[in-house]
Amino acid sequence: MTAKTYTPREADIERRWYVVDATDETLGRLASRIARVLEGKHKPTYAPHMDTGDHVIVLNASRIAVTSNKRETKLYIRHSGYPAGLKQETLGHLLARRPEEVIRRAVKGMLPRNTLGVQMLRKLKIYAGSEHPHQAQKPEPLA
Repeated sequence: MTAKTYTPREADIERRWYVVDATDETLGRLASRIARVLEGKHKPTYAPHMDTGDHVIVLNASRIAVTSNKRETKLYIRHSGYPAGLKQETLGHLLARRPEEVIRRAVKGMLPRNTLGVQMLRKLKIYAGSEHPHQAQKPEPLA
């Protein structure tokens, strides 16, 4: 007995737009909800080898909440590849400089590490304030 892989047709994939207000939401919990919608796991047509997910708009990224003292202790580390090229930045500093980047990095860590994950991340739109230019898509609030 062989199992067949379910593959939805392009016509069966329906893309919707959702809007999320990040005010006083915990960073990790919000990121996991967003990643689930971007992957399409909330739909009955989900297939792990296809992008069946929806678009997500995140508003008020600068007002995200974190537990404990993560604003001072959580570090974002990168290296340029050159000697002494290690750069570190705390969560609080990154929130002050680029609040959209904090949510983008959290969601990116929860998506697949391949071209499919890159394609899913393109459907994420993050804004520091409460205004967005996607009114024409008629986004619905994410439950």
